Amino acid sequence: MARTLLVVDDLSDWNPYYPSEQVITFENYLATQQGEPQQRVRIINLCSSYRYLSDGYYCSLLAEARGHHVIPSVRVLNDLGKKALYRLQLDDLSETLERAVKTADKDSEITLMSYFGTTPDPAFQELARLLFERFSCPILEVTLRCRQHWEIIGLKAVSHRLLDDAKQTVFADALDQFSKKVWRKGRARKAARFDLAILINPEEQLPPSNRGALKKFIKIGRELGIEIELITQQHYVRLPEFDGLFIRETTNIDHHTYRFAKKAEAEGLVVIDDPTSMLRCTNKVYLADLFRTHRVPTPKTWLLHKGNAAHLDRVEAEAGFPVVIKIPDGSFSRGIVKVNDRKELELKVEELFQKSALLLAQEFLYTDFDWRIGIFNNKALYACRYYMVKNHWQIYRHGGSRIDSGSFATLPTFEVPKAVLDAALKATQPIGNGLYGVDVKEKDGKGYVIEVNDNPNIDSGVEDKYLGDELYRLIMSELLRRMENRSKGV
Repeated sequence: MARTLLVVDDLSDWNPYYPSEQVITFENYLATQQGEPQQRVRIINLCSSYRYLSDGYYCSLLAEARGHHVIPSVRVLNDLGKKALYRLQLDDLSETLERAVKTADKDSEITLMSYFGTTPDPAFQELARLLFERFSCPILEVTLRCRQHWEIIGLKAVSHRLLDDAKQTVFADALDQFSKKVWRKGRARKAARFDLAILINPEEQLPPSNRGALKKFIKIGRELGIEIELITQQHYVRLPEFDGLFIRETTNIDHHTYRFAKKAEAEGLVVIDDPTSMLRCTNKVYLADLFRTHRVPTPKTWLLHKGNAAHLDRVEAEAGFPVVIKIPDGSFSRGIVKVNDRKELELKVEELFQKSALLLAQEFLYTDFDWRIGIFNNKALYACRYYMVKNHWQIYRHGGSRIDSGSFATLPTFEVPKAVLDAALKATQPIGNGLYGVDVKEKDGKGYVIEVNDNPNIDSGVEDKYLGDELYRLIMSELLRRMENRSKGV
């Protein structure tokens, strides 16, 4: 469990706010020893001054030396202290800034107050959140001015002691949302041993886990002594308060899910999906070479390079038609096309080369269904047959805003043909020991790996159809084992 401490200059500084035993003075923090070697501690530094070599500066400096996660960090304090440093991190915020000020008077100067990445004016909320991700500071004063265009001309950390009554209320509410453990009273329950964040996107059309599955993860996790909280993209800076991160949002490298995984890994959290698995699984070009190197059985595959017509000649000669063309990072059957002749091949690759310099061509193996083998820590957990959409060659069919999918059948892993199970396990071994969904086609008694997904679907009523709650227990138990090992330094 992570422990949160609010550090102030004097306890009287906290008089306007709800009392908490987690509020301590800098003097007390100075005298506090490290405590349990593996205990996770988060410090919210609320000292009145963050100037170089002040108590506030030393609070952040000592927290980092003690291995505590602190807000604001010394890096943030140093960056905010020099305009030349923080301006380097503002260049890509111009579009967000322009959206926020589109109705503002260009002759006025705007002063914006951000409290833990939130602000009372909804128009500036996205800007406040992005600034908090880069400059994690309890209270940040942002000054905006329009010269030739709107820009941020000032960033300054502000003490909560300088707030009036109205702003104190806004600050307290923001702190309440940012760190509920400081305020939580509620009915007593068995203390959790670890904190696990599950990253989701409530607006995602095809999330890897539906609401029923998320409820099961939370229920089973709590039975095992894991306190689970659903978080979203806006909670990036809260990652260090957790012991583990379980990503249940569709992942990609050029995406916040990868940044979450990298941040969590850097903070010492147990992470599923880990960033290495993301890198290896999200690009089909990488997987194709990896499978070739490790002799993983796959359909015949060719790499196509933009501008190289000889590659198309080779595919036509060796594969014939139909043949499947894929972009490297497609998912849910998107970015994958079947072509039936040379003219269609040239047309489709020209279209797909707009998205990637390399494409894959793969021999077409039609089957009524694809096997999906769920593997965690190099062990098969579940098996599903995903059937093709009626009168279509894929398990998903995209048509405008509508997405059709085929039916499914969930089986115990011991009923999976040995060739399919062996191919799935062999495919994940060179990738890692994470949670993977391996797509395998079965033809003439052989298993052919299509791809390995680092973020496999686990939906209530589908993948858990055979194991029920036991599927969630197996996954949560493995996460618990890893968090226990991490806490012991194993």
